[in-house]
Amino acid sequence: MKVSNRTLVLIASIVWLIAGINVLAIGLSEYNEYLTIINVILSLIVFSIFYFAIFRKMVFKHTDRIASYKENQYFWMFFDLKSFIIMAVMITLGIYLRVSGVASNHFIAVFYTGLGSALTLAGIFFGIKFVIFNKR
Repeated sequence: MKVSNRTLVLIASIVWLIAGINVLAIGLSEYNEYLTIINVILSLIVFSIFYFAIFRKMVFKHTDRIASYKENQYFWMFFDLKSFIIMAVMITLGIYLRVSGVASNHFIAVFYTGLGSALTLAGIFFGIKFVIFNKR
């Protein structure tokens, strides 16, 4: 099914929000035992690294790529191949860390809260891009 460029941006927003909220929920579910100022600061550092160094740039990159399409695209074109591979690796690694017990609950709480917050904000940013898409 082919969709408009604007709809691709909406799909990106929804996918990023779902991923972000799920990862954030996992992190927050473990945070009660580890709620200290140091851990909150560490989560903010994780958030800052992922959001400002990676996800914010990806929002611009994907929105610009989507805007360059001259005709409707298949609904999965909200990402390029490289991004799908990165997403698959991140999901696989995240599941492995939790299931294998390699990562402690403390790590899950701090890291997943920061990462999930960054993913969620990127999803919100895609949503903002959707609202203003084609109005530039």
